[in-house]
Amino acid sequence: MNVRRRLIPTAALAGAVALAATALTACSGTAGAAGAKDGKLDVMASFYPMQFLAEQIGKDHVKVDTLTKPGVEPHDLEITPKQTAQLGEADVVLYLKTLQPAVDKAVAQSGVKNIVDAATLTKLEVHGTSGHGEEGHEHTDGDEHAAEHVEGDGHNHGEAGEDPHVWLDPVKYAEIAKGVGAALEKSDPGHAADYKKNTDELVAKLGALDTEFKDGLKNTASKTFITTHSAFGYLAERYGLDQEGISGVDPESEPSPARMKELQTLSKQDNVSTVFFETLASDKTAKTLAADTGLKTDVLDPLEGITDKSQGADYFEVMRANLKNLQKALGTK
Repeated sequence: MNVRRRLIPTAALAGAVALAATALTACSGTAGAAGAKDGKLDVMASFYPMQFLAEQIGKDHVKVDTLTKPGVEPHDLEITPKQTAQLGEADVVLYLKTLQPAVDKAVAQSGVKNIVDAATLTKLEVHGTSGHGEEGHEHTDGDEHAAEHVEGDGHNHGEAGEDPHVWLDPVKYAEIAKGVGAALEKSDPGHAADYKKNTDELVAKLGALDTEFKDGLKNTASKTFITTHSAFGYLAERYGLDQEGISGVDPESEPSPARMKELQTLSKQDNVSTVFFETLASDKTAKTLAADTGLKTDVLDPLEGITDKSQGADYFEVMRANLKNLQKALGTK
């Protein structure tokens, strides 16, 4: 026996116990069942559309964090060491593979048991996202030329060049919601009934939104819209519109002079009135084209993030603002 051993003061002992408890909580984050300190399921979402699903379906049973903070352009996200640590401690990770390369890499290395890739919950398609005579709603699955064309836009999404912007189609977003709901039920079976109920409610709301778009865009003077960010291929396909992107799926890439000239001609042929830009990227290119062609500019929000500049407080408000702006630009009859 070591008779020289000193007694540990009560305050210090309490601190050591608290520290150990904190470490234990952190280590148990990958357990897959309500690992947060307050008993809630700890969900890490890659960016806003995934965050919104987790919050709407999980409600009071989840604690949701996002890797992409408001105002950050998701395509260019860089993961910090702190975020990497948070990711590894999550019970569930919800992301959309190929949209954010840094997230893909971090998720692959995270060791989290419950990983949900939204790209596997609905069918991704290849869209002619930079125009050049292609219709924005043309379905080009399996078309090698279309895949090469999208990859040439300077922002390649996946080996086949699939368009990842599925959340802008309410029908596809509802399919993803069902998959997320099932994943939360599996991760936290004690609240499975609530997750199922919340999922059904969200899917019904998305169904109503789909009807609003279908009815609202049924009779328009023009079917063509021009946008700086070619994120609206699924929306265009769903509602019979033609998306003409200035610079492809990467909102920061510069269009060629030939493309700008092509859009000037197209705007006259297709009775285009408006060039759309978004809140998270520069409006310089849109305003240049609008000035050269005598067109107006307006916002069409790809909903990759919500900020105080957004045209609504959540997914539904911004999507309805998008519908109104499209109706105004296309000339609702």
